[in-house]
Amino acid sequence: MENVTQALQGVPLNHYILLSAIIFAIGVIGVLIRRNAIVIFMSIELMLNAVNLLLTAFSVHHNDASGQIFVFFIMALAAAEVAVGLAIIVMIFRNTNSTDVNILNKLKW
Repeated sequence: MENVTQALQGVPLNHYILLSAIIFAIGVIGVLIRRNAIVIFMSIELMLNAVNLLLTAFSVHHNDASGQIFVFFIMALAAAEVAVGLAIIVMIFRNTNSTDVNILNKLKW
């Protein structure tokens, strides 16, 4: 554990914040621009991973394990999101033969 702490403390906290912000921004751009449901879910995963990186960096910086414990809850949430999201995508593909989210208007009553 000390090796990991020393390695993370060797890199300034600003670099973790910058990297996290870049990854999160890529995820937001992917959600806003892309229309493919699978790419949108991958972009959401990018945003969750950016938050996980930042939580872990702050946790090590403050010598408090609560941020790392919270990361496990976010990972469980991401796994549930993937399971439910892929089921929804499969049902959308069966009904419309496409994963384009603009076609979902056909599913209205």
